[in-house]
Amino acid sequence: MNLAAKLMQKFEDHVTPHNLKGYRDKVELIRKRNLEAWDEKQLQAESLRLKKEAQSGTPLDELLLDAYALVCETAKRTLGLQPYDVQIIAAIALHEVFLIEQHTGEGKTLSAVMPAYLNALTGKGVHVLTFNDYLANRDAEWMGPIYRFLGLTVNSVQAGMSLAEKREAYAADITYVTAKEAGFDYLRDTIALNEADTVLRPFHYVIVDEADSLLIDEARVPLVIAGEPGSSNNVNIRFAEVARQFKQLEHYDFDEFKRNVYLNEVGSAKAESLLGCGNLYESHNSHLLMSLNCALHAESLLKKDVDYIVRDGKIELIDEYTGRVAENRHLPEGLQAALAAKEGVQSKTGGEILGTITLQHFLSLYPKICGMTATAHASAMEFKDGYELQVVQIPPNRPNIRIDHPHRIYTHKEAKLKALVQEISSIHATGRPILIGTSSVGESDMLAKALAVADVPCHVLNAKNDVKEAEIIAKAGEIGAVTVSTNMAGRGVDIRLGGGNPTQADVVAKLGGLYVIGTYVNESVRIDDQLRGRSGRQGDPGASVFFVSLEDELILRFGINKAIRNLRQDEVLEESVLRNKITHIQRVIMGQNFHIRQELNCYSDMVEEQRRILYKERLKILKGETPMSPSEQRVRLFYIDKFWADHLAYASYIREGIHLESLANRNPIDEFHMQIIQEYEHISAKINIESTNMLVKLGGSNDPALWEKFGLKSPTSTRTYIINDQYIQRKAGYWSPETIVAYWIRKILRRSFGWKKF
Repeated sequence: MNLAAKLMQKFEDHVTPHNLKGYRDKVELIRKRNLEAWDEKQLQAESLRLKKEAQSGTPLDELLLDAYALVCETAKRTLGLQPYDVQIIAAIALHEVFLIEQHTGEGKTLSAVMPAYLNALTGKGVHVLTFNDYLANRDAEWMGPIYRFLGLTVNSVQAGMSLAEKREAYAADITYVTAKEAGFDYLRDTIALNEADTVLRPFHYVIVDEADSLLIDEARVPLVIAGEPGSSNNVNIRFAEVARQFKQLEHYDFDEFKRNVYLNEVGSAKAESLLGCGNLYESHNSHLLMSLNCALHAESLLKKDVDYIVRDGKIELIDEYTGRVAENRHLPEGLQAALAAKEGVQSKTGGEILGTITLQHFLSLYPKICGMTATAHASAMEFKDGYELQVVQIPPNRPNIRIDHPHRIYTHKEAKLKALVQEISSIHATGRPILIGTSSVGESDMLAKALAVADVPCHVLNAKNDVKEAEIIAKAGEIGAVTVSTNMAGRGVDIRLGGGNPTQADVVAKLGGLYVIGTYVNESVRIDDQLRGRSGRQGDPGASVFFVSLEDELILRFGINKAIRNLRQDEVLEESVLRNKITHIQRVIMGQNFHIRQELNCYSDMVEEQRRILYKERLKILKGETPMSPSEQRVRLFYIDKFWADHLAYASYIREGIHLESLANRNPIDEFHMQIIQEYEHISAKINIESTNMLVKLGGSNDPALWEKFGLKSPTSTRTYIINDQYIQRKAGYWSPETIVAYWIRKILRRSFGWKKF
């Protein structure tokens, strides 16, 4: 068995072979608790009884049957929704903190209400984490009548709310909020100098919607809170101009998987000539080398309309998993500035990082975590490894009859585009609705233009407008609809045949249902399955197919195109071995990305552990649990924040070059841990010394005006942003053995012997 096969077997083994019979028995008991004859007062009295039981210490497991029967009856009366048996099964598994795989259109939103209600009875609060602000607001309003009828409060958090509004929303029994906004609010709380400025209460139970996206794809995304930056200077323009003069092969080359770019002998000599800096690899030129590498990376690896777009004079990054504009997303500081210089736009740089946490670490703060998604099976091992979450596959309410056609593979992109337009035109002529998932903003626009020439009208979705996109996606099942979207636009929004019109739905069903077309294959099979899953909901007919060219980036990276040299034809390739090879590539890349994320964890876990130790002490001071005066409280909080920010800067600096420890046969991760542990051990003494000195200056004064005078205040303004996970994962794979050897030769040996000796 080869490595890829072994890896997939591991994934398979981590899917819980759960015995659903026990759940079905519980469903039967819930159904037997028939509450149809009860009036509203009886139902509400029962909810009050359950709340008293929960808050007096009765285990929630003992209340589950009564609570779920109550929610089922309330959902029917308030919303006209009668939960299916499989939705109740999913709800039981969620309470038992499993990750459920529930197919698209099976009603995850209603499934989540039952465990949310049950766990909220304790009074400790429940968070439901959604994919975007639109869904948080929609689901809170949609399911709100159930909760309110049963005497519980519900609210949603939206970006841009005031502190008071957020505090009220988080005080509700059930709060719908995006993971990122909740994470940013947590970071803001960690630097608050007054308890009144915090918005969150202690975490309790969380249900993660679209769990594969949040727990896997964006798990390592660092959320950052920083002081306001200054305007950039023009120094990066100089490096951008130098990078533009380099040519691949002549001056630079890539590593095997195009994750890294590095200068060769000629390129380094040219750079030294253009910069007038002498040996570029001398230690005193390290800042020049870093800036040049960033400029070269931006020039050669970051593609406009694929990795980013330029809109309204700003760089906006594109999420590699969704193909959509990623709001509030930044590259690491140097690369962000280099990209802005490449495109000739202004960038904001600087701004001290005050706090940071990855989504994985943030979610681990919840004592109880569960999740739901339509595609969990393929990443079961990661869910178990990262979160101790086991996957339970929930059977569909009705059998899935969608037809998933084999990939259609073409020798070159032009042939693929021609075939795509022909396929879409012929299907559209029948009136059958079509949803097309593309790889990038640029490809969406190109396909739309080609369809316009063929007289096929279409909607194009590739911007960040969740409300508008949700409305269009919801209509993607109407007769004659052609919707071109970057891969998962509208995630969380159901596509109903006929747009929900029963007459139209019958017509569309007879035409074969929604036809989903992928214009490329993703690195992960799971992402492909997300696109496929837009069709065939609730037993509806449907079909899916992926069009692939041997010139697609994923294929070129692994050299499949070399297997069919000099062959260029418009017809589809029929070799089944190519389809098998593509599947093999996806499995290999999934394994690579999994191991990259594991390595990233090794670096960030230690810093997060240090943060939690320090924050625990900080929280005691903030809440007044540690006796002291107001001035002592302010001083210690200020210096805790100051020296933690310094520590983050130090950790970032060490992390940037720690891979070079392998040149001396040392383990980079071990060296990183050793250095940041040594540095962390000094923080407590620094805080004590500076606090003592400041308290002497204050003379025991509790006058806020004097605090301000001595600078004991929060930053006048802060910004929150996300460091792009795509770049961090690539960087984790930057230093292949070949790259390390090349670096060694250039940096160390070149001084004595010159390039030609090697």
